[in-house]
Amino acid sequence: MATDPAAPVSSPTPLRVAAAQFVSTPDVDENLATAGRLVAEAAAQGATVVALPEYFCLMGRQDSDKVHRREADGDGPIQRAVAQIARDHRVFLLAGTIPLACPVPHKVYNSSLVYGPDGTRLARYDKIHLFGLRKGDEKFDESVTILAGRTPVAVDLEAPAIAAAGFRHGLRVGLSICYDLRFPELYRNLSPVDLIVVPSAFTHTTGSAHWETLLKARAIENQCYLLAPAQGGRHVNGRRTFGHSMLVDPWGEVLAVLPEGEGIVVGEIQAARIAEVRASLPALMHRAL
Repeated sequence: MATDPAAPVSSPTPLRVAAAQFVSTPDVDENLATAGRLVAEAAAQGATVVALPEYFCLMGRQDSDKVHRREADGDGPIQRAVAQIARDHRVFLLAGTIPLACPVPHKVYNSSLVYGPDGTRLARYDKIHLFGLRKGDEKFDESVTILAGRTPVAVDLEAPAIAAAGFRHGLRVGLSICYDLRFPELYRNLSPVDLIVVPSAFTHTTGSAHWETLLKARAIENQCYLLAPAQGGRHVNGRRTFGHSMLVDPWGEVLAVLPEGEGIVVGEIQAARIAEVRASLPALMHRAL
C-alpha cells in the first residue's frame, strides 16, 4: 500500500523516567517495602524506567552489616524482591546497589542490578571506585568491606515506549555508582550513551560541596541525560546523606530535583534532545585523545 505523503508524521512521545529517594534503615524488609511503594508511585506517573539509590536495601548501623546480608549472585531475598517489583509494575528497574558475595570473606561487591519489566535480570555492575574521606570527625573507607569491581557496564533497554521516544535502537544506559561520579574517565569509556545512572549515598558534607556540579559536568561532557537517585536524610546510624535526587539533561539543565526526604522525581527524556545538543556542539566528535 502506498504511503500518503500528506499524512501527518507522528511526533516522538517523551519517555518518562524516575529516581527514587530513600532514607534507608537497618531493616531490609522495611526498605524493600519502601522500594515497592516508590516504584508503584513512579509507575502510576507513567515512568518506564525507575532507579533506586545506593544502599536502598540496607543502611546498616555499622559497615559490616552489609557483609552479613550478602547474597549469592543470582539468588537471594533482596534480588527476588526487586525482580518481583519490576514484574509487578512492568518497569525497567535499576536496583541501586545490593551486597553480593565476593572472593574475600569479610567483603562484598557493591552491585547495581538492572531488571526488565518481566523480572529478568539484564545487567550487573560492580562499583569500581571506593569512597574514602577524612574530614574533621567524618571518616569513611569503603575498601574495608567492599571489593572493587573492574569492568565498566552499559545496557540497552528496549520497549515500545522507548522506541516511541525516538530511541529506535533502544535506550543505552551507562551504569555507575556514587563515588564513580568523580572519575570522568569511566564515563568516557562508556560513551556514547543516552542515559547515565548514578545511584548514590553522598554524605551531606561532600554533597553540599560537589554533588550538583559533578552531575551537571558528567551530563554536559557526555551530552546525555543523567538520572541520580540518592539517599537523602538522617539515618538510624547517625549518618546524614545529601539527597537532591535529580534528572539532568544533555545541556546541564536540571529537569527535576527532590532536596531531601523520601519520594520520587519524575521527568521526561527524548532522543531528539540528545541529537540536538550533539549537533549544535559536536564535542564528542571533536575528541582528540
